[in-house]
Amino acid sequence: MSNVVTIFGGSGFIGRYIASKMAKQGWRVRVAVRRPNEALFVRTYGDVGQVEPILANIRNDESVRAAIVGADVVINCVGILLEDGRQKFDTIHADGAERIAKISSSEDVKRLIHISAIGANLESESKSARSKAAGEECVINAFPDAVILRPSIVFGAEDSFFNRFSSMSRFSPLLPLIGAETLFQPVYVGDVAQAALAASYGSVSGGIYELGGPDKETFRSLMKRMLLVVRRKNIIINTPIWIAKLIAFGFDVLQITTFGIFKNFIITRDQVKQLNVDNVVSDQYGSFEDFNIVPQSMAAILETYLYRYRPYGQYTSIHESADNS
Repeated sequence: MSNVVTIFGGSGFIGRYIASKMAKQGWRVRVAVRRPNEALFVRTYGDVGQVEPILANIRNDESVRAAIVGADVVINCVGILLEDGRQKFDTIHADGAERIAKISSSEDVKRLIHISAIGANLESESKSARSKAAGEECVINAFPDAVILRPSIVFGAEDSFFNRFSSMSRFSPLLPLIGAETLFQPVYVGDVAQAALAASYGSVSGGIYELGGPDKETFRSLMKRMLLVVRRKNIIINTPIWIAKLIAFGFDVLQITTFGIFKNFIITRDQVKQLNVDNVVSDQYGSFEDFNIVPQSMAAILETYLYRYRPYGQYTSIHESADNS
């Protein structure tokens, strides 16, 4: 009989890659989400009935328990980038994580993998980063052998980082950045998923593992790399932090005064605080080496999905060849 894994947030960016890899290894996969009807695509990751989206709300004990009962492994991929309505940082990153960990322990789940993020710190100025750290503490207290994965900026075909700035580059000659000299260590989503899969088999002991790719670059350098891939020559402008805070404050106030009709997906004050802090792995925790995983470089992956932002899309190389002939 195959093993069963419950993946909370399994239809999200990282979660779907984990679900796919585990299905290919023969696991029965429960993708626990708030809106199962919007996650039906995960069924294609395995044989008929092998991967199923199920209803679960991490704010509710019984909902979480129903999703976990009978599972051998539980993976929590749930996270939010901004607060909206009842979806608060503390509610999702701390309370929700604690609920999953406690119920996993009470249901005798063999292994728990929790996806956090580099930068999680109880002393951080960022509310999101503090809530991530609080969630990690809750998880460790409830499930001491849990494996906590902290990736840096995650990239891949569906990412909200390179895709976002590549899209912006098509509409404006200027590319404004906040924290242009902040360091990042982008990590490929498939490598994060591979680490989660390995942890599901017990390949590493419980603890915190920080996951970063082979390249450490400034925000500015990453955007120069991206512009080379999409064949554009935008001018990169560094927006001073104090100006960024004013802009973010204005957008945050607009969201409040419109009672949420306007959603601030542009930039929040909390995101400005995060962009002012380096986002790279430290030597205090485990890393990809513990999983025997060699992370893939951006050079090997970005070309495979950012080509669609080039002036002529997939036909750009043909135009370039014609111009050089």
